[in-house]
Amino acid sequence: MPLSSGIIYLLFMEKQTLRLEHNYKAPKNSEEPSPAIIMLHGFGSDENDLFSFASELPENYHIISLKAPIPMQPYGNAWYNIYFDNNDGKFSDTEQAIASRELISECIDEIVEKYRVKEGGITLLGFSQGTILSFAVALNYPEKVQNVIGLSGYINEDLLKEGFEKNDFSKLNVYSSHGSVDQVIPVAWARKTEPFLKNLSISCTYSEFPVGHGVAPQNFYEFKQWLLDHA
Repeated sequence: MPLSSGIIYLLFMEKQTLRLEHNYKAPKNSEEPSPAIIMLHGFGSDENDLFSFASELPENYHIISLKAPIPMQPYGNAWYNIYFDNNDGKFSDTEQAIASRELISECIDEIVEKYRVKEGGITLLGFSQGTILSFAVALNYPEKVQNVIGLSGYINEDLLKEGFEKNDFSKLNVYSSHGSVDQVIPVAWARKTEPFLKNLSISCTYSEFPVGHGVAPQNFYEFKQWLLDHA
């Protein structure tokens, strides 16, 4: 088999070994168990978006960027649909969101099994819709997640199971940030994140930046340092 064909075949197999298509970057020292960063992109994007950060993140992490399961037209994917109509305005498909929450939880298990992941070493890094799902997974299954980096999102309480507040959150840490002029998700929604989490005794760092629905350079450097501090 020509080398190029072999590489394509291995890449194909790599993408088929999890429930979701994904991009993967190995840690610098792949012989030892290493922590992992699992990236969850926003509505209408794909696995290549947040993966653009991969080369700038600490080298000792497995980095896995998942592709959401719902295809959009003409391009991009979603974790759940957002609908617009004249009666209810904009609203989310909660059933699809819960299904994606469970799918991500199952993918975490697969990632831990497939890669040499350090015990208790999972960080979820989400943007927008990916942040909403990151919070949902971590609050429902805190035993699977050590850190959440939630960019431009909020906690959707409709995605939390009854009795979730009784979970053990003692090992969970959260970094949350938002643009102060975000035109997609109101900053007022994000400002509820820190008090909500602190009411559950969850460590939370919250920051705002003078941008819209995006990640400012200062935002990136801040969450990168936060990640180093919470390794």
